This record gives sequence, C-alpha cells and structure tokens, in this order.
Amino acid sequence: MSGKTLRSIDVAAYAGTAFDGQHLFQIAEGRIQKIDPKTGRVLATIPAPGGGGHSGLAWAEGTLWVGQYEDRKIYQIDPQTGAILRTIETSRFVTGVTWIDGELWHGTWEGDESDLRRVDPRTGEVLESLEMPPGVGVSGLESDGGDQFFCGGGSSGKVRTVRRPRRGSAAGSGSQIPVDSTSK
Repeated sequence: MSGKTLRSIDVAAYAGTAFDGQHLFQIAEGRIQKIDPKTGRVLATIPAPGGGGHSGLAWAEGTLWVGQYEDRKIYQIDPQTGAILRTIETSRFVTGVTWIDGELWHGTWEGDESDLRRVDPRTGEVLESLEMPPGVGVSGLESDGGDQFFCGGGSSGKVRTVRRPRRGSAAGSGSQIPVDSTSK
C-alpha cells in the first residue's frame, strides 16, 4: 500500500464520516449528507443535531451517532429524518465516536488530558477509560472493527493506533488503563 489517493468525492466534508454498508454519511456544517459512494451524488440531507461543533460520526444499530465537542454530548439520530432518538451527556469534550463489537467509544481532549472511553449507550455511564500520555491529544476516533482504534493527533499530524483491551481482561466497569507513552 502506497497511501496514494485512489479516488475522492467532491462534497463538503467537516467533522465526521460514517458508512452503513451502502451509503456514506458526511457532516457538512449544520447538515448530514447521505452520499452514493459510486457516483458521489448527494442523495439526501438531514439536519445535524445541536448547534454546530460536531466532532465525529458513526453508524451502528441502524442509526447515526454524532459527537458534539463543546456541548459534551453524543446524539443518536434517525438517518432518514435527523430526529434525535437519544442524547448522551459526557463529562469531557467529545472528539470522536466509534462503535466496535457492539460497544460505543468516544475520544476526549481537554487541556493536557485525553482518553478513549467506552460508555453505556443507554445511560452514558463510563464503563472503561484508556488514558493517553500527557500531551497526547485525541482529535478523532475510528476503529478497524477488530481490536484497534485509530486516533487523530490534532496539530501533531500523527495518527496513533491504540489496542483495545481484550474482553475478560482486568479491565472492567469504571476501570482506567494508561496507554504506554511509547505507543505509536
């Protein structure tokens, strides 16, 4: 793999892209666009929740999950209408959202502290936290569908890979696990 761009789609794109297996969904200012990835055509547009400051987009459970940075919220929305189905409040700025093996995770970054949090999608309770080393920020979050997270590094220009703890390990409800500062 060379990292060479093979194709691009000419649409407005800001903080978040999701894929439902057939269509791309892209946040663009105060709206979410449903895009045909074969043609690049915008098929539909729905309103994005909240008043802006979106920080991530994920597809799971047949719905879209939208992170909102400064409001410290994650919204579950109907992909057809944009109706808010659920609002999850968090205690930190939300810098990205992803789903992996039925688990909702989000990135945080506030001051010099950043972590990845697994939260209960019904209550917002923090079930697990992976702390980043001091000075390492998470500016975006995605998973590979397996055991890895990909974390944007803000102005550092780096994308870091963080391994998700194995289920059945010492990590449990409310546990905090530091991430080794030598992680790439």
